[in-house]
Formats: sequence, structure tokens, C-alpha cells
Amino acid sequence: MNRIDLHAHSTRSDGTLSPAGLVEYAVQKGLSAIALTDHDTVDGIDEALMAARGKDLTVVPGIEFSTSHEGTDIHILGLFIDHHNTYFQERLAKFVESRISRNREMCKKLQAAGIDITYEKLTAEFPDSILTRSHYASYLLSHGYIRNYKEAFALYIGDECPYFVPRHKITPFRAVEIILKGGGLPILAHPFLYHLSDTALDKLTGDLAQAGLAGIEVYYSTHAPADERQLKRLADKYRLAVSGGSDFHGDAKPGLDLGNGYGNLYVPESILDGLVQELARRQETPPDFPFRKILFTDLDGTLLSDNKQISDYTRGVLDDWCRAGHRLVFCSGRDINSVNDVREELGLHYPGMFLIGSNGGRIYDCDRQEVIYKASLTKEQAVAIIKAAGEHGIHCHTYTDTHIVAPAETEALINYTQIIHTPVIIAADIGAVLTDEPSKCIAIEANDPAKLQRFRDHMQAILGSDIDMIVSSPYFLEFIPAVSGKGNALRKLCETLGIPPAHSVAAGDQENDLTMLQAAGYAIAMANGTDTVKKEATVVTSFDNNQDGLAHALRALLPDNNAENPHP
Repeated sequence: MNRIDLHAHSTRSDGTLSPAGLVEYAVQKGLSAIALTDHDTVDGIDEALMAARGKDLTVVPGIEFSTSHEGTDIHILGLFIDHHNTYFQERLAKFVESRISRNREMCKKLQAAGIDITYEKLTAEFPDSILTRSHYASYLLSHGYIRNYKEAFALYIGDECPYFVPRHKITPFRAVEIILKGGGLPILAHPFLYHLSDTALDKLTGDLAQAGLAGIEVYYSTHAPADERQLKRLADKYRLAVSGGSDFHGDAKPGLDLGNGYGNLYVPESILDGLVQELARRQETPPDFPFRKILFTDLDGTLLSDNKQISDYTRGVLDDWCRAGHRLVFCSGRDINSVNDVREELGLHYPGMFLIGSNGGRIYDCDRQEVIYKASLTKEQAVAIIKAAGEHGIHCHTYTDTHIVAPAETEALINYTQIIHTPVIIAADIGAVLTDEPSKCIAIEANDPAKLQRFRDHMQAILGSDIDMIVSSPYFLEFIPAVSGKGNALRKLCETLGIPPAHSVAAGDQENDLTMLQAAGYAIAMANGTDTVKKEATVVTSFDNNQDGLAHALRALLPDNNAENPHP
């Protein structure tokens, strides 16, 4: 039976053979099929397909996505993809932008360390390539800065090295979705390279299968027969197809050859037949995978326009989002009553909706009409924070479950309550009014940002580790329990609902949204957001909060994302 190899790289990413050269080598080796699976690019596929014309070799269009899951790098292969698919090409363009930004920063760091390198010099040395750390290692070696590849990773570009700049990666669940929308089969690559426990690997495989994973790479260059048997059992358990390949990179991986890996790899042609059958089955009857997501959206500056409204277009997208079976959560720094006021004023009443207020301090179940989670400061902490703010000439207030509690009616409070309509109690003795432990305190200074910064610096020096400070706008400094935060609330609600955080989507624009974006499987930063927020994003919206930016980003995640949806 003929041998195949469904995992190989070319010079378009970090291999050393061109796509055409890879085809010629495969023919020379007597292989009947190969898959070109360059990292995060499909630029070499047309060249490979052209080179294979008239030859007894099948070229499978593919890709390899580098993703991150719970701190571990996970690679997802896409086989049989429609590499000219518009949606697929748009997603890849985002990855290219991310890589370019990362590579420019790494070159600056290496240059500052005395290495004669610029982004332009690196790209000139490796034209038409998706730059990876292997290219940096090759550059350093060819220019005499290192003696071997291992030294490059030990001294310059390893994860713990001072010159390394990590690239923001999507989750494996998002990669699966992108591949499926691109008409391909998503495959979990080289599962044992992640060094997961058997239990963790089983859970990851099961979760990915639920999200639409089609297969698992059973045959691989470093897999022993026992490894292959274990992975076949895993494939049977979750009804996954079996795939296999060498992960050939040419001279970049010495000793690892196309088709037979380190000498013992054998991927039979029947594996390709099984994958073709799986592809045909899915094309004939698209699987009803539960792509159920949960959206955690900030309000001010994200969902809401500057006049605190949403357009008919945004309302329609939210309707479509919930009609598709996805959940909606409002997640705000506002107190929970104010968040609910926004919901009522907008008339947004969707089944299974939740509200998160006080930057994660309260979670409210709209169906049950009750708070299901609280994280609080102590009364003593709230009193001390408000007293310290007063000593710095800054307004600060806290909350009961129903009211704002402030020591005096200040201009800052009056302006605040024109937006936040929660009723107010004025009391010189804050502690006497607080019947329950408060969710947060908020200091407000609209006229002198430097004054607020001095107060922040002062409090940074005296606060304990159980209280966090966050900036929710240029004028607001909030004090919340360290166990609170939007990210913790996201994880808490996902756990309560039995939804993997990887299936969550988060959208925000300010510093207090950072932990939420970091915790979510897919992070949307608004065009009007801060630079720090944008760096954490999977995608930055093309429009701001006054131009339906969030709605357009959500539309791309809905099943009918290829439909015409002109901006109103």
C-alpha cells in the first residue's frame, strides 16, 4: 500500500523546501499524497497544486494553526480547506497583521541588544515566508551570532528570553470553527507534544469534538506503537477520523524525513480514504454541532453609543445572536441595578440572560430575578477608602444592594447620577448606612487626572492584596475585591452554566475589561478602546461604539456571516 504524509511545511512558513520543491521531493520519495500545512498561511497551496499537475501525487490543501488553551500551545491542522474562501482569507489577514506587529517588536529588542537586524532585513532574507522563530534562528546562525539553533532559543528567542515577544493566539476552538467555515476538516495535531495528562488530553479532545473537531493525528514522527493505540481509542471514543504525518520541515528539522519521519513512520493511503469519506459525509449532511457561545459585553463605550443607546442594526444583530442559541451577558462596572436599568430601557429581554455588575462583584440571573453571586469589600475597607479619597479632595462613594452611598453631594456625584440612575443616600457616617458589605467603591475626578493618579499611587502603597484598583474610564478609579473582576465573573458564570470559557466571547474598550478579554475564548476590542485593550484582542472592530462596531464583529461570528450586511 502506498505511503502518504498529511503534515508538511514549505518555505512559505518555516520549511526549507519551496511548495514546488516539496511536491518534487514527495514524487521522488514515491508518496501518493501529501498535505501542505504551513503555519497560519495558505500562500503556497496554489504553487503546490500547480507543481503536482500531471504527476501521480495528490496534494491536499491544508494549514496549521498555532493556538493557546489554558496556557498550553495547541496546534490544529486544517485539511481539504477551500483556501480561496473569502471568510477564511479575511481571518488569515488578521493573523498576518498580528505576526507583523510581533516581529517588528522582536527585531527592535534584538537590535537594542547589539544584533544587526531589522524587520526589513529579516523579510529580505526570507521573502514570501511567514516569519517564525526558526527564521530568527537561521538569521542569527548565518550572521555568526550563534553556533547552532539550540543556542538561539537558549539565548535569544526562547519563551523565557528577554528578546522574545509572544504573539496573541486564538483558541483551538476558534481554529476549529474557522477551518469548518473554510470547508475543511479540523485535526488535532501531534497530541502528545503538549505533555498533557491522559485525563486532560481526553477532556480537550472531547471538548474539541463537541465544537466540531473532525480528526486526530494518530500517526506522527515521534509516536510509538503504544501512542498510536491510545490515540486510536481516543478517536473511536469521540468518533473522530484518523490522520497522520511527519511534520516535515526539511533541513530545519534534521533527521526528520518526509513520509517516514525519523525512520519508523508509516501512514497508509487508507487514512486519506477515511478522511475523504468524512469530508463527503459532512458535506452531504452538515453536522449540527452546538456552536453555542456566551457573549460578555461591556456597556459604556462598547455596546452603547455615547448617548447610551443602541441602533436598530445592533438590536437586530443581538436578536440574531440569541435566536441562534447563543447567550447574552451585560458585564459592566455599573452597579447591578443600573445594569438592569439599561436592560429595561433598551427593552432587551432574552431567555437565559445574565447581568454582571460592579466589575464582577455581582452576577444577576434575569430569568430568576435574583443575584446568584456576590464578591464584596468589608464595610471597614469601604469606609477607609472613602475617607482617604476625601483627604485627597476626591469624591468617592460606595453601594448598598439598592443605593449609592456617599458622604456628601458633590458635583462629581451629581454628574454621575445623571447617567447612573441608582438612588442616592447621603450620610456622613458611611459605616452606619451600610447594612450589607459593598461590592465596590468608586473615586471620581473629572477635572484633574493628575490628582486621581496621585491618589492611585497613594492607595497602591497602602492597600492589601485582597483589594484591586482598576481604571474604568479616564475619570473613574474603582476599588474591588481581588476575587472580583470581570474575568473572574466570566469564569464563574461559565462554570455555573457548564460552558467552557473557550466558548465565550468578550467585548470591551477600557482597562476594567482586560481580565474579561483575557479569560474569553474570543476577545473583541473596540476601535475606540485603549491600546492596552487592543493588544489583548482577537479582533479590533473596524467601527467604534457610535457606528455599531460590536454588532459588525458579532455578525462575523453568526452562521450567515457571508450575507450582505451593509452598514446602515
